[in-house]
Amino acid sequence: MTKPAILTTPPLSAAEQGLVQALQARIRDRIAVAGGWIGFDAFMAEALYAPGLGYYCNGSTKLGQMPQGMTTAEGLAQAAGSDFVTAPELSPLFGKALARQVAQALKHTGTDEVWEFGAGTGALALQLLDALRETGVSLRRYVIVDLSGDLKVRQQERLAGYAHQVEWVDSLPDTLRAVVVGNEVLDAMPVQLLQRKDGVWHERGVVWQGESFGWEDRVTDLRAPLDVDGEHDYLTEIHLQGEAFVRTLGQKLAAGAIFLLDYGYPESEYYHPQRHMGTVMCHRAHHADPDPLDAVGLKDITAHVNFTGTAVAAQDAGLEVLGYTCQAHFLMNCGLVEDMQACDLPMRVAAQKLIVEHEMGELFKVIGLTVGAPWDALGFARGDRTHRL
Repeated sequence: MTKPAILTTPPLSAAEQGLVQALQARIRDRIAVAGGWIGFDAFMAEALYAPGLGYYCNGSTKLGQMPQGMTTAEGLAQAAGSDFVTAPELSPLFGKALARQVAQALKHTGTDEVWEFGAGTGALALQLLDALRETGVSLRRYVIVDLSGDLKVRQQERLAGYAHQVEWVDSLPDTLRAVVVGNEVLDAMPVQLLQRKDGVWHERGVVWQGESFGWEDRVTDLRAPLDVDGEHDYLTEIHLQGEAFVRTLGQKLAAGAIFLLDYGYPESEYYHPQRHMGTVMCHRAHHADPDPLDAVGLKDITAHVNFTGTAVAAQDAGLEVLGYTCQAHFLMNCGLVEDMQACDLPMRVAAQKLIVEHEMGELFKVIGLTVGAPWDALGFARGDRTHRL
């Protein structure tokens, strides 16, 4: 998602207040059943995915375009009605470039299916399908896995022209032969919070304190994958659920490749001593805040990805790493700059945000995985950073 504005969030409507209260009650009951405390991963799962109430399941707009020239929170909310914009909404050239990598992977692996996880508004699916059709790639079907029922409706409307080719499923088959794509999927998977206080590691969880949620830390044997130098207090995340997802994909993938795009770092940067406040962040109405306990159900909650953990989980499942690089290098390797040169100025300006360092170009990374021996994937031809994982 693009860098959010630092603005005061708009006040809650009566309907929003009702949703927050209903979700609070649900989570409060879960806390009570658990004995008064739940881990942050359990809280995050409820806040994002509780049926009918969680952020991705309650019908809010979520994804959209950043309005131009809007300088107030009210203006942003009224103009867009959304919380953040992802790369496919920012520019159709994103999907066009990624399609070249997908096409190469389909051909090299002898597969004829694309599976997309967390398809958002369907913008990326449409861009990939259009680009693959234009280049004559034979694709038997395009399969979408998405936990959000309301986003699925938006996807079906957007992809109506490919209704004969696109399918939606709720689970993975025993065996998968496909090229898998996931843009901003791993960052939305629940994480556990670890807090080092006075040299002792705790797991940070959530409790109910009278009229609101609060934090409570409990001593734990859990640790970050790297020792964090220093004696200072330190907050961070571990990504057991995201890594389990990658491991499951690897176990089921009999042929094909996986391309995951998200914001994050290799673990040597993720668990740097100076990154002592963690990476959890919330997004609402195109601006960010660090408090996931407030306005629960109305805000996206994310954490940066530990790409070393992603790679290790993939290798544990028998996959090989094709490459790892920043989004800028990946998209330029896939022909984005040449595509930009053929566009008008507004489209070039929008697409530039995908690759410039202070926007999405450096913060976002791409990792490629495959079954069997690695091959020379187009997106990692220059600027590969696998050695940093």
